[in-house]
Amino acid sequence: MTRNNHFPHLMRAFFYEWLVEQRNASIHTVRSYRDAWRLFLRFVAKRAGKKVAMITLADLTAREVIAFLGHAEHERGGTIGTRNCRLAAIRSFFNFVATRDPGSIAQCVEILNIPIKRAPVSEPCYLDPMEVTAILAQPDRSTLEGMRDHALL
Repeated sequence: MTRNNHFPHLMRAFFYEWLVEQRNASIHTVRSYRDAWRLFLRFVAKRAGKKVAMITLADLTAREVIAFLGHAEHERGGTIGTRNCRLAAIRSFFNFVATRDPGSIAQCVEILNIPIKRAPVSEPCYLDPMEVTAILAQPDRSTLEGMRDHALL
């Protein structure tokens, strides 16, 4: 790590000062963000031909984030929801960096402008009238519980 590489200090401050102390994030959120960043840093390091410890903030471009999200969704077989969770972890860090390192604001804005991906919405499933009649006929209306169940249905 060189003296000019303040990325490790920002990452530590993000996890320990920002997420844990200031935001009081749950342990599940912290672990999820940690895992997302572990995958992202390994991905960037492999593409850059560097060791993870040598990555700088300048290596983390919007292009790399977009490539990582595509990799997470397609090569790793993740869902759109998983992709969006990874993006949330990355965005949160760069939102934090924008407040700590004004010289990186342009880079942060590019990454913060990466949109979430919308998942396809399935069509609602409806019951036809015969199915509704069959369901309503199930409760035994001769008992109190059956009358209650019928009323609820």
